[in-house]
Amino acid sequence: MMIALKAATPQLPRTTAVADHVVAVDETGSTNALAVQMIGDGSLTLPDHQDGELAVAVVAADRQTAGRGRNGHKWVSQPGRCSTMSYAVRIPRAIATDESVNGWLQMIAGLVTLDALNGMIEEYGAAPNQPDCLLELKWPNDVFCHGLKLGGLLSELVIPPSSGTGTDADADDDVVIVFGVGLNLALGACWLPTPQSTSLQLHVSGLPSFGEMRDAVAERQVEGFRERLVKFIADPKGQAESLREEVKAVCWARGRQVEAHFTDGTTLTGEAIGLNEDASLILRTQDGTDHTVRTADVGVL
Repeated sequence: MMIALKAATPQLPRTTAVADHVVAVDETGSTNALAVQMIGDGSLTLPDHQDGELAVAVVAADRQTAGRGRNGHKWVSQPGRCSTMSYAVRIPRAIATDESVNGWLQMIAGLVTLDALNGMIEEYGAAPNQPDCLLELKWPNDVFCHGLKLGGLLSELVIPPSSGTGTDADADDDVVIVFGVGLNLALGACWLPTPQSTSLQLHVSGLPSFGEMRDAVAERQVEGFRERLVKFIADPKGQAESLREEVKAVCWARGRQVEAHFTDGTTLTGEAIGLNEDASLILRTQDGTDHTVRTADVGVL
């Protein structure tokens, strides 16, 4: 019989040292929902975006009782085993709402997460159990290892109270993007919620304690969001092209036969051949036709 794990307030000294604001609680329904609520009521504020500078706030919980994934999916996690964090950043409204480039915000979150995990592994001298234990991204919002889900990401746009009514007069105002990141770091095989999920400790040896891992990864995520988003804000189109090449190297679905499941219940099957300039997925069906997939759950056949 499994023993229920008790939640404890996350201790995040390294993250606190680099973030502009850290909120840590032992339990909440969803760190994204808590971040959105606090931004809305003014209890979590971020300074306006300035050229070359970007504020990053963190909301962390040891346990989520109503964790959410993309398209209404649930995110199941265990306290003391799974990292559940939300990162809030303030960026220009014009970029956040521009469909020609805003798809890259989710891809940036994925790359930041891979960088943070790989950096933590290197810092502690840990090593993969097998040479092919690479961390990859399953378009558009999952972290994969060996074809299994190790983590998930969820982004939400929030209009801060000071941003006005959303009229044309505010078109250049800042908005806040909340990136929720859930990672199975120290989850044993018996705790995995589905046969399609996995945990970092099952693939990497020599890792530190869960608390150290969570803090080291979150510290790197704060720094990664700040660095990458400053560059993206300065040159969205130019960064989109370089991001496209970078994602190509870590895109788990690329070159595989996949099935895209859309919210209306329809599906589309074909080969994932790459990403478009707006970060949408290119799926080539058997008849040689290329289709653009912008919102779907994608699974390998």
